[in-house]
Amino acid sequence: MRPQRTSIYAVTSWVRRQPPKVKAFLAVVSGMAALVLLRFIVHDHDNLFVAAEAVHSLGISVLIYKLMKEKTCAGLSLKSQELTAIFLAVRLYCSFVMEYDIHTILDFATFITTLWVIYMIRFKLKASYMEEKDNFAIYYVVVPCAVLALLIHPSTSHHLLNRISWAFCVYLEAVSVLPQLRVMQNTKIVEPFTAHYVFALGVARFLSCAHWVLQVLDSRGHLLVALGYGLWPSMVLISEIVQTFILADFCYYYVKSVFGGQLVLRLPSGVV
Repeated sequence: MRPQRTSIYAVTSWVRRQPPKVKAFLAVVSGMAALVLLRFIVHDHDNLFVAAEAVHSLGISVLIYKLMKEKTCAGLSLKSQELTAIFLAVRLYCSFVMEYDIHTILDFATFITTLWVIYMIRFKLKASYMEEKDNFAIYYVVVPCAVLALLIHPSTSHHLLNRISWAFCVYLEAVSVLPQLRVMQNTKIVEPFTAHYVFALGVARFLSCAHWVLQVLDSRGHLLVALGYGLWPSMVLISEIVQTFILADFCYYYVKSVFGGQLVLRLPSGVV
């Protein structure tokens, strides 16, 4: 086990010494390699979306365990949870009026647990809430997402309000984790349960992104046409990619920390 850790440490040290452009290139190559691997391993790519939902649920379960066992919400962003509740509420509305399926039930369960987490942070565990660290202004993401949804939204036959709402929840989901990353940036130290939760979000969003990319490749671009015309199909794909890359840097340090045997994750300055 020790030689394996030594090899991993040597690789991570080499990567850390590379300039930003090389790191970005390595990240793109790694992502492409993972997509190719998933394309051959997973025959029904819809399963990737189900897997993303399952991993997200696992992350929330870890969060609930932290709140119930440790009786503290230190290191958690209330604003990220509120943004998550907002986009889930909008997506649930759109699901009921546009297309009701199994994902609606999964979203409803996630929405209820997110409300419970918000309640615990706001009332039961308020004393341990790090409000001064959770200083990301959410209107910096809500307002731009709303404006973007007004300008770029699906071109389907549904009511205009429903189409704008759907676009809003897609855009907001892509950036909802930013306040949580700001909290971790401010504290520099991330305790295990919070790190597990954020890593689960990163994995879930990568699987969701892989689902969309592989679906587009399998349909030879016809899926983008089915989503409508104009910029909307491209924005859906871009939103999936953006929310994956937002968490990519953190996931790298998480994996490095786990293989290094560190229980507490320490983030260098400028990671987020």
